[in-house]
Amino acid sequence: MTNSATPNPASPPVPAPSTVWATAQQAPAAQRKGRYHPDSTAHPAKMLPAIAAHAITHYTHPGDLVFDPMCGIGTTLVEALHLGRRALGNEYEKRWAEIARANIELARSAGCDQAATVYTGDARKLATTLPTEYLGTIDLIITSPPYGAATHGQVKVIPGQGVHKTDYRYGSALDRGNLANVGLGRLLSGFTRILTACATYLRPGGHIVITARPWREHTELVDLPSHLLTCAALAGLEPVERCVALLGRIGEGDLIAHSSFFQRDLITKKRAAGLPVQLIAHEDVLVLKKVAGQRNTGSFPYEWAA
Repeated sequence: MTNSATPNPASPPVPAPSTVWATAQQAPAAQRKGRYHPDSTAHPAKMLPAIAAHAITHYTHPGDLVFDPMCGIGTTLVEALHLGRRALGNEYEKRWAEIARANIELARSAGCDQAATVYTGDARKLATTLPTEYLGTIDLIITSPPYGAATHGQVKVIPGQGVHKTDYRYGSALDRGNLANVGLGRLLSGFTRILTACATYLRPGGHIVITARPWREHTELVDLPSHLLTCAALAGLEPVERCVALLGRIGEGDLIAHSSFFQRDLITKKRAAGLPVQLIAHEDVLVLKKVAGQRNTGSFPYEWAA
């Protein structure tokens, strides 16, 4: 769905924009080194900084306003500031909102002087959190839905006690207001509400970028990116590009995965059980814009009501 350039017959052919983003030439830890507070590592599903930076570079200009309605530790905001853009974030969990603010302060100490603010609230109810002054002013919205309750997390090996997992879930499992703790139907319904609210803050011609990956639930593959395209259509948005952001380094004729302990452990167990699964090597990137003149309905398909 990318737009191909029309070459001038008197000039060399102009290559079409790439739909494959080489966003993991450095390991995640190397990408965050020096820019993020040490407590940032505890977040269970951080966006890769290079993915945010690539989107910001290609869909905005210096001075533009970038917003993430579920900003976590503020990766989108930090990368926006380092690229000379203004940054705005919203985060449901107070713990991560505070770390996002700490990361903004680190960007300030590195010389980034653009405005940046993090609000705390439910992204499904942005009108109760964001001031009306932002309506119709945001140039780019970047976000990513939670991939289920359990994600990457941290691992500690204690001699004589084996492997211990920490920080591998969002917040409290009892908090049903957290989209990571609900079923797929409620997740999709909630994300549709988020996109519907986001569309009112987007300026004419602005873009929404969603990063997502499939996951397995009871061994069945959940095609989250395709579900999110349906959410976008219900929110009055249309796709303009569908890209791939690599999660592994491109080597000499090979792709070298930057996989976590949890990913490798899961793959080993699934293969031992006879399920032919592979390490995740990319995230889908959905690039959207408003449908001109279309009213946002915010309604949901019947099968999502569960």
